Amino acid sequence: MPESAPLRWRDRRFLVLLALGFSAGVPLPLTAFTLRQWFAESGVSLAAIGLTALIGLAYSLKFLWAPVLDHAAAPLFRRWGRRRGWLASIQPALALAILALGLTDPAADATLTVMVAVAVAFLSASQDIVVDAYRIEALAEREQGYGLACYVWGYRGALLAAGGGALAMAEFGGWSFAFAMCAAMIGVGFAATIAAPEPGRPPPEAPPGWGARLRIAVVEPFADFVRRRHWFVILAFVALFKLGEALAGIMTPSFYRALGFSRLEVASVSSVFGLFATLAGALAGGWLVARIGTARALILTGLGQMLSNLMYVALYYAGHDIGWLFAQVGIENFTDGLADAAFITYLSALTSRAFTATQYALLSSLAAVPLRTLGASSGWLAEMLGWPAFFLMTTFAAVPAMAIMLWLLRHLPPPAPPEDRR
Repeated sequence: MPESAPLRWRDRRFLVLLALGFSAGVPLPLTAFTLRQWFAESGVSLAAIGLTALIGLAYSLKFLWAPVLDHAAAPLFRRWGRRRGWLASIQPALALAILALGLTDPAADATLTVMVAVAVAFLSASQDIVVDAYRIEALAEREQGYGLACYVWGYRGALLAAGGGALAMAEFGGWSFAFAMCAAMIGVGFAATIAAPEPGRPPPEAPPGWGARLRIAVVEPFADFVRRRHWFVILAFVALFKLGEALAGIMTPSFYRALGFSRLEVASVSSVFGLFATLAGALAGGWLVARIGTARALILTGLGQMLSNLMYVALYYAGHDIGWLFAQVGIENFTDGLADAAFITYLSALTSRAFTATQYALLSSLAAVPLRTLGASSGWLAEMLGWPAFFLMTTFAAVPAMAIMLWLLRHLPPPAPPEDRR
């Protein structure tokens, strides 16, 4: 008989995952949306703001140093164990890097601000690696779904706190104060690390030599993936599926500022209301996948995600209109949540059960590289095309992925649920 939710909440592992999810979510807005809002207010050019997409390359390339965190002992807190030791080593450094980021001045030296933001992203990606490993190892298979839910809700709460919350704090106390408060939020994760039980399962037997370890941790899962049919087409689809959304999202803070929206308006609508719209979309997307199947849900939600970018064009012609801002943010975030549910379900079905965690990390990390690199050109494109033409271009940028998706669903359909198989 499954455990009830109240009994699960008495298990500190789930509260730990809630707190670790919060700690993992804090740095992301600080190197993306919040940072770009700060750059826009500091008079940094659109082309330079577009280049901030490269800051997030650490999240795309984290599989490169994941084997080190997986097999080597932490330099500090060794007695705490492999997972807790690495978390306790990374989190204080991450908090200090966020604090240092708030002490820079992009108007005076944007290069220094970007360099510190790169350090924040690297430490944040490293924390993500260890938290994911802890979640998988600390819970039994039947507990993974609930553990992931706790992590996601903590993560989404942090996106709100470090996104809209940081903008509100900057309004009343300045940017340095806002980043200092966000640095303090990492303390939630450090407290969870102190309280967390170290996963009981022993580390896997590793062969001697880093060459053999890298082969097992990286080469074998990737080689297994490239041996399957249409692997290159799968990778192209995953890389391009979020391209239009990424190009538009990088320029969103500058676009809102160009229309005259204040920090508090952006914080309340784009961050707070947008968060709930995304969560509602994710719930609706999960229901849709269960109702009509992954393939049809992927087609419908992919179209919705693509067409939602047209709301930016409508908002441009509406101007500084708070009602239209609510409409644009609501539709965009709801359709993104819908598409994420179907996309992640399909992507998970493509991974081999023998290498589920590693292969999924490799696939998602490698697929995000084009988003970070091509996204860096978004500022230059916005300057050259102007806002309406730019957002029309981001809408059509999703067409190649939609075409690849239809081909894939025909030649490599997702497996039917067990109860539907005959």
